Amino acid sequence: MNFREGEPALLIDGKGRKFLLKLERGRTFQFHNGELSHDELIGAEDGSWFTSTGNARLLLLRPRLADFILKMKRGAQVVYPKDLGPILVYADLGPGMTVLEAGTGSGALTLGLSRAVGPTGKVVTVERRDDHADHARKTLTRWYGAVPDNVEMRIGDVADHVADLRPERIVLDLPEPWHTIEAAARHQPTGGVLAAYVPTVPQVQTSVDKATDLGFAEIEVMEFLMREWNVSGRSVRPEHSMIGHTGFLIFMRKVADETEQSNPEN
Repeated sequence: MNFREGEPALLIDGKGRKFLLKLERGRTFQFHNGELSHDELIGAEDGSWFTSTGNARLLLLRPRLADFILKMKRGAQVVYPKDLGPILVYADLGPGMTVLEAGTGSGALTLGLSRAVGPTGKVVTVERRDDHADHARKTLTRWYGAVPDNVEMRIGDVADHVADLRPERIVLDLPEPWHTIEAAARHQPTGGVLAAYVPTVPQVQTSVDKATDLGFAEIEVMEFLMREWNVSGRSVRPEHSMIGHTGFLIFMRKVADETEQSNPEN
């Protein structure tokens, strides 16, 4: 599909530098090697080549979600693609599910969740701060064109929303996720998955201790590292730098109370 006005677009120069822009008629993209009119880009095919006024070749691509997240404007710290992918897989998110997310932050995680549950699913994302929620709303609008119908944005404490939603999946990017783990123990359906993203070891320990005390099963703690490789002819080597620790991912399953099952009421 050809590019339309208002869409995000990605320009890549000869050295692999990426530039994220929103296409608007009458505007001009400017960088160190000249200019390029947005009017030339609107209507072009994905994967087209252009030449700037400085005679630099530029490749036009529709940005992947990973490109958008890494280049988008941000308020709060974002969940990076290297952690977003495992969240979607290990929390086992799929079409039609109801997901409760907190906090919304800059909206990067919300983008991944809304895509995973599809139009038949629902993401309810809760944020304490109005300014972060406003920023996330702009992020969603820039990617989708508007806040999608399968996303509902709320302000408040996420623990207060578990009971009425009873979500199959809960995804948390909070400094104290154990408060929501308590609410999930009471109200999340059995078999449900809760995932928490935390940056420090004490947060991991407190979260796991709380989950264990409350009877959650299949508790897993993971850390994902990412290293790119340079492949140029016969020169094949890892890059000198890598993306190391960004945060720990904790996954757990809500299960039935074993005591209640072994002593059913008459």
